[in-house]
Amino acid sequence: MKYSNAWHLRDIILLTLIAIFFGVIYWIIGPLYNVLTVALTPVGLGPGANDIVMGIWVMAGPLSGYVFKKVGSATLGEFLGSVVEMFLGGQWGASTMISGVVQGVASELGFTFTGYKRYDWFSLNLSVLTTTIVTFGWDMIRNGYSKYHIGLLIALFIIRLISTWIFSGVLVKAIVNLLDRTHLMQTQTR
Repeated sequence: MKYSNAWHLRDIILLTLIAIFFGVIYWIIGPLYNVLTVALTPVGLGPGANDIVMGIWVMAGPLSGYVFKKVGSATLGEFLGSVVEMFLGGQWGASTMISGVVQGVASELGFTFTGYKRYDWFSLNLSVLTTTIVTFGWDMIRNGYSKYHIGLLIALFIIRLISTWIFSGVLVKAIVNLLDRTHLMQTQTR
């Protein structure tokens, strides 16, 4: 199936709704992250809180990429979700937008590697893998993960991969399947 990279008003409205919805979710997850960090720190696993919730924080990208099937849609969806989170008063302020770009590009890579021709479990799992690798690399730099012991790094990577697969893989696929059943997306010109 051939897809158009043109954006229509319906696409823009739906992308905006996805960004608002996930921006609110991202903002709500901030305090959960704080509680998890406090709970896990006494046993030396405080950094794991970030990896446990990472799959939730990156959902807008793969959902947007899979729904719109357009170059840049995963990056745009994730970035706009981060903008909404920032405007709601997210605890990381404007730096949330930098994370949104990194996470969006990471998600986009999964679709890029298939040449934007496959929108199935393979491309979604590839997006999960690229998101996990790129965001983990980003945290090596930004959050000081590079200072952690190799055993902790492996554990954090596995936790992040599982979280990202559950939320940005399985849950995103379920959402897309539900959208397909509503026939909402079938009337779109692609």
